This record gives sequence, structure tokens and C-alpha cells, in this order.
Amino acid sequence: MISQVIFFCLLFGALAFFTINARRIYRNIRLGKSDDRSGDTKARVKTMLLVAFGQKKMFKKPLPAVLHLFVYVGFCIINIEMLEIVIDGLFGTHRALSFMGSFYDFLIYAFELLAFAVLVSCLIFFIRRNALQIYRFKGRELKGWPKSDANLILLTEIILMAAFLIMNAADYKLQTQGFSHYHLAGSFPISSYLAGILPDNSNSLIAIERAAWWLHIIGVLAFLNYLPLSKHLHIILAFPNTYFSNLKPKGKFENMPAVTAEVQVMLDPSLPPPSGEVGRFGVKDIQDLTWKNLLDAYTCTECGRCSAACPANITGKLLSPRKIMMDTRDRLEEVGKQIDKNKAFEEDGKSLIDDYIKREEIWACTSCNACVEQCPVNINPLEIIMGLRQYAVMEESQAPSSVNAMFNNLENNGAPWKYAQADRANWTNS
Repeated sequence: MISQVIFFCLLFGALAFFTINARRIYRNIRLGKSDDRSGDTKARVKTMLLVAFGQKKMFKKPLPAVLHLFVYVGFCIINIEMLEIVIDGLFGTHRALSFMGSFYDFLIYAFELLAFAVLVSCLIFFIRRNALQIYRFKGRELKGWPKSDANLILLTEIILMAAFLIMNAADYKLQTQGFSHYHLAGSFPISSYLAGILPDNSNSLIAIERAAWWLHIIGVLAFLNYLPLSKHLHIILAFPNTYFSNLKPKGKFENMPAVTAEVQVMLDPSLPPPSGEVGRFGVKDIQDLTWKNLLDAYTCTECGRCSAACPANITGKLLSPRKIMMDTRDRLEEVGKQIDKNKAFEEDGKSLIDDYIKREEIWACTSCNACVEQCPVNINPLEIIMGLRQYAVMEESQAPSSVNAMFNNLENNGAPWKYAQADRANWTNS
């Protein structure tokens, strides 16, 4: 009975703490401006099924895609067993779902194979991330905590799968010994081999089985509450993020409504002047971004595929699309913590531009959309970059000399080039 009470307290506490963190993240995302991502439900569901569930874009790199698929499918399916663990923990039963008979045997058989696949895949990922010189894992933004975060998650998954298999191995050996409470249930293709290295003493086996059981459940609950603090929040947010993807062509840029209204009035004076005042042109801080931009920031997996495909990053420029998303999330978290402390945001003298993202970064972007195309969960760093550029130009009149020269040519010659309109066709005479 004591163990059941302890289990209930752990389960209730973990779920309550996760709910608090989930509400905080939802509140932070809603700090962004409105952005209509409704409509065309069929296309949105299709995108979510292909990109999030089917991991379609992951398979541009087959080896990590297959390994990630093992981890993704294995971890999701194995956690179906959490239902049985919760029932056993609350009611003091043992393998409560074993009444399903042969189907239960099939489930445990599949769970063990998947657990082994997850364990091996995580080991390979750990080696790839730490021992192999893979370009996308060497960005300056991954130094310190981000690298530790990724390694901690991999090690946690390895420990959880090892605990699951050891628990089953001890359980299997107790079953074969006919020990009371450990009735015959399940099929163990992996742990039956591990049973040979365990002691034969029943008391020792029970201690090992119980220790592995508690380690597994506590590890899962801890992992659940670690998600909101880590990049692995994408396990949850990848689905809404892909559902609310921008369905328009990637090369299509949206005009600012306030600017469009002003231009229309200039071209047609009969139109009424725009009503209301524009708060800000472009993006200075996270409040100027849309809620979808902020959802993107929380969904970022930090995989680096965007930066590895970015031509500016490849040629050694400061820009890294992954860093853009990480910086946006860091600033959003900072603003959220201040709101938690003061009940409302108070100007702190900081902003996304300059304090987090340098101007050299945003002007290095070629707006080629390679980062958007490569992202496995349809994140769009380019929208943030363009918003920061708009603020720099339209609010501060600050832009590189080459961009200012282009603006002057547009104003004076009607084109980006320095040539007068009358001279544009002169090249045909040569």
C-alpha cells in the first residue's frame, strides 16, 4: 500500500508540474501577434500526417532518418506500456493487461524489439554527435548547454530502454522459477538472453525487477517534465506546428498591410485614408512576431539541417538559421520569466535585434528559403529574418551601404541598377 501511495504522489505531481509548464509555454506563444492559419483543413491534416507523423522530410538523409524512425516509433509505442505500469502502480497488480493472452505476448515481443532498436539508435546518435566531425553538429550556438541537453536526452533514452529490458529479464526469470505474483505472461526475445547474467536468487531478482520498474517509471515522468525545458519539446509541438504550416508558395513574401494601404491611397486619392496607427514596422522584439513564429521557436529541434543547407553559413558568414530560432526562443523565455515575476512585461532595455540577433546575421541571408525547405518540421526562420530587416530599414533607416545604394537606384531609376531607364537596353547593341 505504501508503494501505491508513493506512486500516486509521483504520478499526480509529475502531471501537475507538466500542466503548469505547458500552460506557461502556451501563454508565451500567445504573446505573438495574430496570424490567421485557419482554412484548408484537408491540406493541413495531410501536411501534418506526411511531415510530422510520416517524417517525410527526414528522409532527405536516409541513415539518420531510419535511426530517428526507430527512436520515434519505438519510444511512442513502448510508452503504450505506460498504461499497464500506471495500472500496476495504482492498484498493486502485476502485468495487469496480461489477460489479453496471445495478443499481450505479441505486444511485449514487439516492445522488446523496438526497445532494443531505440537503444542501439541512441548509441549511434551519441557517437555521431560527439565523435564524428559532422558539420551541422559543430555550430557555435551548440556549445555549452545545447550540446549537453542533446546528450542528456540520448543518455536518458538509453537508460530508460536498458531499465525496461532489465526489468523484463528479471521478470522473465522469476516467471520461469514459478515465483508467486510473477505469473507467466509476455514473450521476451531480448531480455530472455539478458536473464542469463542475472543472479538466480529470487530475492535478488525481485530487488532488480522492482528497481528497474521504479527507474523506468520515474525516468519517464522526469523525461515528461524535462521536455518543456529542452529542445525535445518538438516531440509534442511538431504536430501543431506542421498543421499550421504556411501553405502558400515558399517564395511568396507578404506585404505589410499598413504599407499596402498607404500605397493604395497614394495611387488612388479617392480611397479613404487608413484608419488606426501602426504600432511598429517590422520586428524589434518577440511581441512583434506572430504566434506561429513563436511556436516555430519552441518547436525547433536544433538538428542543424537548416544551417547545413544555408549558403551564407556554408561560406563562413555569421548567419545560422538554427541560431535565429534558438535566440528567439531564449528571448521569449526571458520575457516569459519576467511576466511570471512582475505579472506583466516591463521594458528591460533589451530586444531580439542587437541583444540576441546581430545585424550582420540578418543581412547575410540571401532569402533563398533553403532553411525552410530543409526543416523537418516546417519551421520558417526566414520570416523572422525579414521582419528584423524591415524594422532596421523602416524604423531606423539602417541598412548596409549596398542595400542603400539599391534603394536609391529603385527610387531614381525604377530598378535596382544604377543605369537610367533609357540606357537599360544598351547591352543589346554590343
